[in-house]
Amino acid sequence: MKCNNHCSPNRPDCRDNICTIDLRDKALQNHNYRETVWTGCFMQMTVMCIPACSDVGLEIHDNTDQIIRIEQGQCSVRMGCCPNELCFRQNLCAGECVCIPAGTWHNIINIGNNPLKLSSIYAPPHHPRGETQTTKARAMGMDC
Repeated sequence: MKCNNHCSPNRPDCRDNICTIDLRDKALQNHNYRETVWTGCFMQMTVMCIPACSDVGLEIHDNTDQIIRIEQGQCSVRMGCCPNELCFRQNLCAGECVCIPAGTWHNIINIGNNPLKLSSIYAPPHHPRGETQTTKARAMGMDC
């Protein structure tokens, strides 16, 4: 990742970084559950590693749209308006993505035998800048 600190003259309160990232390589090298790669004023990029037979976990972001791209592996995407009615179901593989509107319940389930590698865009940002969560339990606040 190559970054230069840059503050827009129109938004001096925003401490963005202009970055170029080999996102696929960054995702493939990531072994953490979630790593925040870049955070701007209006969106954020993360990479994730989901072990075989695991999932992201059922979640909803009330005010955040999300795009998840599969960098390696296979997954089942499940979405819906209610946590117990995930009517949308589709399998995705590397190179494909899912667009998740704010206010939509969703889960990404690894259906392969190897770790699932994802990249994700949140708009607006959803996680603290620079945050790395090594495990799903830590991300969910269940790890001591």
